[in-house]
Amino acid sequence: MRMFFKALCCSFIICCMMSMTGFCGACDDISNEVFRLHILANSDSNEDQQLKLKIRDGILQYTETIFACSKSKEQSMALAEAHLDDIKNYAQSLIYRYGYRYHVDAYIAKMPFKTRTYEHFTLPAGNYDALRIVIGSGKGHNWWCVLYPSLCLPSAQSDDELNKAMNEQEKKIVSDTETYRVKFKIVEWWEELCSCFERNNQKNSH
Repeated sequence: MRMFFKALCCSFIICCMMSMTGFCGACDDISNEVFRLHILANSDSNEDQQLKLKIRDGILQYTETIFACSKSKEQSMALAEAHLDDIKNYAQSLIYRYGYRYHVDAYIAKMPFKTRTYEHFTLPAGNYDALRIVIGSGKGHNWWCVLYPSLCLPSAQSDDELNKAMNEQEKKIVSDTETYRVKFKIVEWWEELCSCFERNNQKNSH
């Protein structure tokens, strides 16, 4: 009986893994097609969080013309790289304008994100390329949006932008949150597990 139960559990796990294969692949494709903006506050104090939002508003306005003509993720990343110093200097000038002395850093990195809901769609957990703007110590809560497809600005037409950047399966995944809620959780768990293994391997290698 015990052997039968173990066999049944193994079969169930294998079936679950097989059913997730296509979904995980599509989630990877989504993360590879999206370029995000990630702004970290100095701390979680009310003042620092309010400052973060002011920097957000300024950066979105400043970069609107920079990314206006971008037709792909690769082009958006290249534009961000080309204007990285300008974006950093502008953010720093805003910090000074609002009466703070925090240092600002700006760089492009591939980083893990948990499953996040953005208005009418959800982006699955995964490693995404992002333009990161770090205010001060960067120990406060973050704010994020999507630079490509262009979903950061109020004027952006999210449905049109998603339609241009994603295939039918990917569009269904990001827009049908309720249907895929459990699978989103499984993908998030898997990404966290992989990140944990990666951190442990890095520690052991040093």
